[in-house]
Amino acid sequence: MRTFPRSRLLASALAALTVVGAVSACSRADRTEDTTNQGAASEVRVGFFPNVTHTPALLGVKKNFFAQNLGGAKLTTQTFNAGPAEVNALLGNSLDVAFLGSGPAINGFTQSKGAIQLVSGAVSGGAQLVVKPDIASVDQLKGKNIATPQLANTQDVALKKFLAEKHLTGQVQVTNTDNPKTLDAFRKGEVDGGWLPEPWSSRLVVDAGAKPLVDEKTLWPGGRFPTTVVVVRSQFLKEHPDTVRALLKGELQAIDWAEKNPAEAKSVVNNALKELSGSTLSPAVLDRAFQNIELTTDPIAAQFPQLAKDSVTAGVVDSAPDLKGFADFGPLNEVLKEQNLPAVSAPELAK
Repeated sequence: MRTFPRSRLLASALAALTVVGAVSACSRADRTEDTTNQGAASEVRVGFFPNVTHTPALLGVKKNFFAQNLGGAKLTTQTFNAGPAEVNALLGNSLDVAFLGSGPAINGFTQSKGAIQLVSGAVSGGAQLVVKPDIASVDQLKGKNIATPQLANTQDVALKKFLAEKHLTGQVQVTNTDNPKTLDAFRKGEVDGGWLPEPWSSRLVVDAGAKPLVDEKTLWPGGRFPTTVVVVRSQFLKEHPDTVRALLKGELQAIDWAEKNPAEAKSVVNNALKELSGSTLSPAVLDRAFQNIELTTDPIAAQFPQLAKDSVTAGVVDSAPDLKGFADFGPLNEVLKEQNLPAVSAPELAK
């Protein structure tokens, strides 16, 4: 698997899932139809975040890797701050493909009874708990206010699971706020830190004087965990597998290109972030953020059963969901085979 070198809910949560539930009945009805391969789609709508942890998507769009492989299909893109909102867009039929975090991907699949499926990885790593310099230990988080991007998003689950394991549940205030607002809130002293994806953890460190307290990769075997994955509406996958395969081919090309052109890849991502969010990253922030991520189509599927349990520990759901049928790596494996790369296998996630 080619990767980018390293040197290189519960009231409001349930409210968010109500939107998912509202469209799940429609999703189930759609799947009862005799949907078959209809060839290439005329349009594919792709969602992602303006984050360094979504570099494969940013490069795929800005370097035309997606467009070159999609042929005549129109590529339409939309950006989001965090995964739950993007899942709602998928299940509301306003997106076809989404780059998003593993937690919302799992929750979206289970709440919608299988209306979306995991088809690829995108990024491993790139999430940290960064805090004020005077917080020297985990115990000193007591009474502090720590931010996450959105209720029940991947970093929100990770933080709450971590606090539960450290017997700090209820002793730390968790504030859900958009990443740019977290930076401003930290500077103003309104929050004491955040469990954040790149580049926001690096922005707090480099631009606002925070320090890393926990790097999430230290909590996972081999330091690898699926920060960003690719999911597709199940009906779209059934009807347009060729289009999904073409998009994944573009993703793999973007990752390969970034590996061979690391400096240019950073520049392209920085320019994309300026276009999408209105500001660029300093060289120091950009370098630190890229050092903390690994670009890879490997979904690191072995971690998903644990991730499902983590949502329970974090109090997002009552019981760990059954992930049978969650993944369909057929299109990805066809792309990998073309490049003489090893196939992805996840029997526990297959139908």
